[in-house]
Amino acid sequence: MTMKHPPLKPFDEALAELLACATHLPGRDAVATWDADGRVLVADAVSPLHVPPQDNSAMDGYALRCADVPAAGAVLRVAQRIAAGNSGLPLQPGTAARIFTGAPVPPGADAVVMQEDCEALPGAAEDAGEGAGPASAGTSTSADVSTLGRVRIHTVPQPGQAIRRAGEDIARGAVVLRAGTRLTPAALGLAASIGMDKLQVAQRPRVALFSTGDELVMPGELPPERMPPGAIYNSNRFFLRALLQRLGCHVTDLGIVPDQRDATVAALRTASAQHDLILTSGGVSVGEEDHVKPAVQALGRLDLWQIAIKPGKPFAYGHIDAAAQGGAASGAAGTSGPTHFIGLPGNPVSSLITFMLLVRPFLLRLQGVADVQPRFIAATAHFDWPKADRRREFVRVRRNDQGGLDLFAHQGAGVLTSTVWGDGVVDVPPGQTIARGDTVRYLPFAELMA
Repeated sequence: MTMKHPPLKPFDEALAELLACATHLPGRDAVATWDADGRVLVADAVSPLHVPPQDNSAMDGYALRCADVPAAGAVLRVAQRIAAGNSGLPLQPGTAARIFTGAPVPPGADAVVMQEDCEALPGAAEDAGEGAGPASAGTSTSADVSTLGRVRIHTVPQPGQAIRRAGEDIARGAVVLRAGTRLTPAALGLAASIGMDKLQVAQRPRVALFSTGDELVMPGELPPERMPPGAIYNSNRFFLRALLQRLGCHVTDLGIVPDQRDATVAALRTASAQHDLILTSGGVSVGEEDHVKPAVQALGRLDLWQIAIKPGKPFAYGHIDAAAQGGAASGAAGTSGPTHFIGLPGNPVSSLITFMLLVRPFLLRLQGVADVQPRFIAATAHFDWPKADRRREFVRVRRNDQGGLDLFAHQGAGVLTSTVWGDGVVDVPPGQTIARGDTVRYLPFAELMA
């Protein structure tokens, strides 16, 4: 009698169910801004000051009053010299201030004219950069006036010209980074610009990783010529560990678990004691040697199994419950709660694709990121995909010099070379074909591996 399997779960429904289970981890860390790249904020970053803190010059040149230059060619006395880090005194009518990029605009000045549109007259300082000449702050003394000299302005300035206004980037009290933001190098610079040397971030997810399969051999254990028939090198652990670390996880590598139910149960029980998530590769299909599914069910429950995507159908999600273990484990990170379980397919491409499309958003949501969906790009297919599938397909492609997408010739679930040759995938809806010239939804690997 043939066993009847439940219908495959559509991808969007599976992702929504998965994210609904990804409750934010309760802990938080205070980390130096230096070290916060990739971490997720748990508290808004609010600016205590204006940025810039005062009006300042956008370039090297001369600060002046527009009223003193009604026409090109006006000559003004240079009364002061202001470098970045110094401040000037109020600008008197009929005078100009030699000023450098970032220096505060003196009171009374309402424009800056760049030095290329000015002519330092004989006897005036002709330094072209902030480091040239003696650095003096404020209005010059009477002995210095002859040194500063005069300047001819060759253009008619407009009010506000080349002045960066106080607070034009950030106003005092503004939220510059929202809780739930995954910090980038630019975000770290923004936090530093408002004086934040520490940031409150979500705790790192603790992930236990292991592979199943008696056929697996770690690189370095055996040379190729001594590999037994049917044996393969374990590639999945390498890319999964790297992807987990890129997402800020603390990873415990539990190695390769034999294809035995007792060994699988023991590995799951041990891993559940001090981890937020157990991530496995292989053993979640329907074969007689696939022990992960019954082992999870013995210790907890499976909430999601088998998704209508290609590659990656044998994907599983569930929980390991501490209570179901008779007190043998204390739950995730020493609590009494359940530990998340995700089982990935064993085929390398299936494992990689399902991690990027499902595990990555799950881990980001655990850390409090609200927007976890990758951004698709409309692109032109330079290939044909004539055979529709009932599942949603993600086919490996590469952008070409014409801006279109080329298809990798072999789309098998074990062809890992396609993920190195390619730079993304095309999302092919169920039952749909693609003809050359069609506009398709392209998802770069750069969105999925960051």
